Amino acid sequence: MDTHAVAAVQARATHLVWDWNGTLFHDIDAVIDATNASFAEVGLSPITLERYRELYCVPVPRFYERLMGRLPTDAEWSVMDEAFHRHYWALAEHARLAVGAEQLLTDWQAAGLTQSLCSLAPHDHLIPIVRTHGIEQRFIRVDGRIGSSSAGKAEQMVRHLAALEGVAPEQVVVIGDAVDDAVAAAHAGAQAVLYTGGSHSRAGLEAAGVPVVDSLADAVRVARSLTE
Repeated sequence: MDTHAVAAVQARATHLVWDWNGTLFHDIDAVIDATNASFAEVGLSPITLERYRELYCVPVPRFYERLMGRLPTDAEWSVMDEAFHRHYWALAEHARLAVGAEQLLTDWQAAGLTQSLCSLAPHDHLIPIVRTHGIEQRFIRVDGRIGSSSAGKAEQMVRHLAALEGVAPEQVVVIGDAVDDAVAAAHAGAQAVLYTGGSHSRAGLEAAGVPVVDSLADAVRVARSLTE
């Protein structure tokens, strides 16, 4: 197959944009433990996984609004955000990739297909932890958050897709664990599949109006069917 033919095939192929936290990286236990540790520092009661999944949303200050009955002040948010990340990054060292994630990434790349990673995790933390798990080479691009953690993912997703050379938004499927992943995908002209292994309940994910699955293997299968 000549170069032009290969380019034509790639232009029609599904490109996956993976979320990190709660999707490829099974860190929900670290998230809950870090959330409760940070809550203790600011006088909030601990939260269960079920309650967290019921209330969690992005931008994150809205999550605290649901818990507190009001938006945190800028000063409160600064304290909460610092406390959560301090505890989380210590706990995340013990978290692992989601079941089957490494093989799915390997198989997708081996099939000549492309994938990338777009996360709200701070970029300077994301790159080292992706490298630690030995999967950086599976992606054509890895983008973490640069700047405030109070915003959602929509504009970041637009920038991420714009930086993917030769990838049209209509061939992109975002795989994530949060309603915000679906919102970001739609904002960027892409599609989405949501996975129940992370931050949201199934009912919460289904409200986004996109396919919802219980395994990453099913997420990849459905993602591919969306662009055929």
